Amino acid sequence: MSERIVVINPNSSVDVTAGIDAAMAPLRFTDGPRIDCLTLAEGPPGIETQRHVDGVVGPLCALIEREGNSADAFVVACFSDPGLHSARETTAQPVMGISESAITTALTLGERFGIIAILPAGVARHRRYIRQMGLEGRLAGDRPIGIGVTGLGAEEEVERRMTEVGRQLIQEDGADVLIMGCAGMARYRQRLENTLGVPVIDPSQAAVAQAIAAVRLGYRNNITSKD
Repeated sequence: MSERIVVINPNSSVDVTAGIDAAMAPLRFTDGPRIDCLTLAEGPPGIETQRHVDGVVGPLCALIEREGNSADAFVVACFSDPGLHSARETTAQPVMGISESAITTALTLGERFGIIAILPAGVARHRRYIRQMGLEGRLAGDRPIGIGVTGLGAEEEVERRMTEVGRQLIQEDGADVLIMGCAGMARYRQRLENTLGVPVIDPSQAAVAQAIAAVRLGYRNNITSKD
């Protein structure tokens, strides 16, 4: 049976899931793992608060348990990495969080990374996470575009705001690599990179790339619950 990576969008937006799925095109190749993108129906339309983050942990882990026997790795496709540690206790398969994966990828592409967030409330969560990772010294800045998850389909306005914020992160904060701080931003990566002239990381692509490596190299998750 071919290897399978399951990418879970923890919000209930099928449009966001479709955007993530489209972004997987460069990572789908002959003899490569099958990449299936699923939507967590129990999730909110967008994960924009800590309460949203906390609220999806149970349903997310239940979905991982249901898919566990047919998956070789999982990706939690929300930039808040909701339930990541609980998910790793749920399955013996590797579980990647897109925020963690994007940040570790950024460390290999530049000295200081900037994050393009969606809403101001998310900045505090991002900074708390980066502080927990011990990487404050590598963060150049984290700035919001002021548009929520459900508004990311308004392409002209979203691209304008992301470009504006990206330039601020580069010119004012000193970022030399940018991370898009929401899985729903996937469609804008190449356009931003072409316009801004620095590496731009789509976090879902970063996480799936790491999942492919883990599957191909036979890595196992060693954080499963010992209870």
